[in-house]
Amino acid sequence: MEKIKIVGFAGSLRKESFNKAILTTIKEITPESVDFEILDLKGIPLYDQDSEAEMPEAVKEFKRKIKEADAVIIATPEYNRSIPGVLKNAIDWASRPYGSNSFDDKAVATVGASGGAIIGTAVAQYHLRQIFSFLNAHPLERPQVFIAGAGDKISEGVFTDEGTRDILKDLVQKLAEWAIRLKKGKQ
Repeated sequence: MEKIKIVGFAGSLRKESFNKAILTTIKEITPESVDFEILDLKGIPLYDQDSEAEMPEAVKEFKRKIKEADAVIIATPEYNRSIPGVLKNAIDWASRPYGSNSFDDKAVATVGASGGAIIGTAVAQYHLRQIFSFLNAHPLERPQVFIAGAGDKISEGVFTDEGTRDILKDLVQKLAEWAIRLKKGKQ
């Protein structure tokens, strides 16, 4: 059986980001049937339509990896009740120029972690779903993962809390199944 290729990236550049820890944890717990690669948004310049004709190498590579993947996981913090600018910038690059949308017909999952006691990334994840609706991507409906109190669940850059690890494992499994269903529908 062919492995499902999933790429993931965090909407944060912060070294000790809770959302980068989500991806590191996913990398650690991903089943053998899935090939998971973490992409980094560092080095992706601000989107400039004038640069589309001679796209920066970092952007070309980012777009290529998304396009070649069967599915995408985005781990996002919530800034001012929305997604961070760095994340929106990367999505804009990956979906441009017109006719070269790397997210087109792609299975996507959103996840987020915050240090607070409530589901602090719910609004940001909802905004991502709105964006992906326009980009003709196919968000996974369940499970929706909002990790609260993240600072107490991480050690050395990974989530150690078994409940969090279990739900992330379930997310990856469901996303892989969703990607397979979408692939079969295209044949």
